[in-house]
Amino acid sequence: MAEVEDDGAWIKDLEKALLEGCDFGILRTICQGKPVPAHLRPQVWKICLNITDTDDTLSGFDGLYDMDEQKQVREDCQKLVENLGNEEEDKVSIVSDLEEIITFYCKSKNIKYSSDNGWLEILQPMLSLKLPKEDLYNVFYAFLNRYVPRECKKNGKPFHLFRLLLQYHEPELCSFLDTKRVTPDLYAHSWFRSVLAGPSDLDVILNMWDVYLQQADPFLMFFLSLVILVNAKEQLVEMEQESKHSIIEKIVGFPSALEAEDIEDFCSLAQYYASKTPQSFRRDYQVPLYGSSGMSSHRDDQTDIQVSQALCLPVSVGELLQANQLGGGDGVRYFVVDCRPAEQYNSGHLPTAFHLDANLMLQNPFEFNTAVQALFATQKQAISAGSVAGGEHLCFVGSGREEEDQYVHMVVANFLQKHTAYVSVARGGYTAIHESLKGNLAEGIKDHNPKSCIVCNPDAPEAAADIDSTEEFGEKKISFREKFSALKSKSAEMREKLVSYIKNEHQGAEERHVSSADKVGKRYRNMANVFTIDDDDDDELPNTADSDDDRKETVHIDTWRGRSDVLHAFKCNQVIDSGHMFESHLLITESHMYVLRDIPNKKGMALIMHRRPLATILKITSKKKLPELISFKYGTNGEEMKITDVDRFLIQEAGEATKVIKRQIMKVLDMLDT
Repeated sequence: MAEVEDDGAWIKDLEKALLEGCDFGILRTICQGKPVPAHLRPQVWKICLNITDTDDTLSGFDGLYDMDEQKQVREDCQKLVENLGNEEEDKVSIVSDLEEIITFYCKSKNIKYSSDNGWLEILQPMLSLKLPKEDLYNVFYAFLNRYVPRECKKNGKPFHLFRLLLQYHEPELCSFLDTKRVTPDLYAHSWFRSVLAGPSDLDVILNMWDVYLQQADPFLMFFLSLVILVNAKEQLVEMEQESKHSIIEKIVGFPSALEAEDIEDFCSLAQYYASKTPQSFRRDYQVPLYGSSGMSSHRDDQTDIQVSQALCLPVSVGELLQANQLGGGDGVRYFVVDCRPAEQYNSGHLPTAFHLDANLMLQNPFEFNTAVQALFATQKQAISAGSVAGGEHLCFVGSGREEEDQYVHMVVANFLQKHTAYVSVARGGYTAIHESLKGNLAEGIKDHNPKSCIVCNPDAPEAAADIDSTEEFGEKKISFREKFSALKSKSAEMREKLVSYIKNEHQGAEERHVSSADKVGKRYRNMANVFTIDDDDDDELPNTADSDDDRKETVHIDTWRGRSDVLHAFKCNQVIDSGHMFESHLLITESHMYVLRDIPNKKGMALIMHRRPLATILKITSKKKLPELISFKYGTNGEEMKITDVDRFLIQEAGEATKVIKRQIMKVLDMLDT
């Protein structure tokens, strides 16, 4: 009974405050994130949207309904009103108001109308407020500009960012959806464009928007969507054998199961996930997603590239340093993993950083795995002890230099493949940390040595490896150095070892069948199966990815990926003999495999590096220690097999990629045989 009285008390306080013309701060203090009574909702929403004293903007309408898409606007407005159940005499007036609002909005913003933009879905719950036409327009305008992210379209920025957030909290579920090629733009388009109004019941969305507007957080939509997926994780994983279309339909319908009484808990969970997420992404994407369309187009393009190509969620070094300096609280706490070479780490690092040399992943996989086990043990111990270094969230730090950080990205990919949650990368790496602490290097960076620090002295030579250190890896390392007849700098040696690892020159490296489960027993022109197991690879051919003999045609990536003859497309990194990696795409048609390489300075464009006939693929192999590194070997298969060319790729979906390529090769061979 006391609870009912308390409920009535806060509503009376709200009524009184509204009569006195309260501001947003007082309103939020009284409501405390609760849905508000229907009779107070119009006033509450206007205060939350800061339009209480806004002029009649709609009075600027020229009265001309002359847009190219005007007929579609009128038809869509009529369809909406037909479903509302109003009296016949009211329908004409409502349709007229809606058409005027949509038309004026399009003209004032100089944009085109489309039926799938979600505007009418947003206006539908607003009609229940029974506001005058001019107030309805102001509510609609303010809501749309503040809470609907820009570019809610296929491959749009909001969906790339949402995938990074999903991967951060639920990497296993994200990996499952990635494998099924179920991207967020396929299921969350209607969620984001209408702030969940499209798939939800009216009473649900009104209660949800009450809470949403009180929070005044446009990014809350991302975390509401995250909660929806997290709660449905078990249902989705059980759909392993279902089609892509069935999975998308299932996800799209999840919000319709929400009930009005669920809203407070639903929004509280979303706020919890928001508090457990690095916050620097808000600053990075506030302008691209919610800013004016005319603001900083260059920065917008750069952010688009960053979010679409990001391996995981980036964290600003400012946030990283602040979180670990505070040493407490309920927010994000980081366990910092410094992945630079040992000599760089020894010349300066964060006091709390755990050292995990990225080079070890290719130099000595066994030692790398041992170091990873030590990392998790140290993290657990630090958390238990309440240490300032302890945190559930892993933040990987590289040098900030692109060539070296390619291998840091390989380490991060390894953790993601194992479905490790809370994985992020410090944007700018050690270079950005050094810059941020330049006024306090002595206290902020441990063991700082200006003579060998890569920031203080970028031209300083790498520390030469100690000759005695050859004993560290035993006879294998000595043999490796003898093959190349000289001691190298650490970075050069790293590149050489990558080449050696790829070519199987390193002792003990073994190749394996890429996917033995896919073996169908067919033979390729009476020769051994093209997908070999533990094959001794004697092929010394270079990777000809940069051969000048190939015609380098420039193409638009999305256009090519969307071509009708493309059966499958995979993002990857092409690895060449120098050890450098290039962001690329493998496109599979009925007869060919195309290799497209991204052009860094031309967003969305790529070079066609190769057009490989599938019938020329003789072997597909990978290393047991690094199954994501796939080699495709081409040539002729007459009386004896002759390898003439090799491509190598790091593919996150390596198993799926090789499976579909193998299947298509078999189809090509069957056609050739007939």
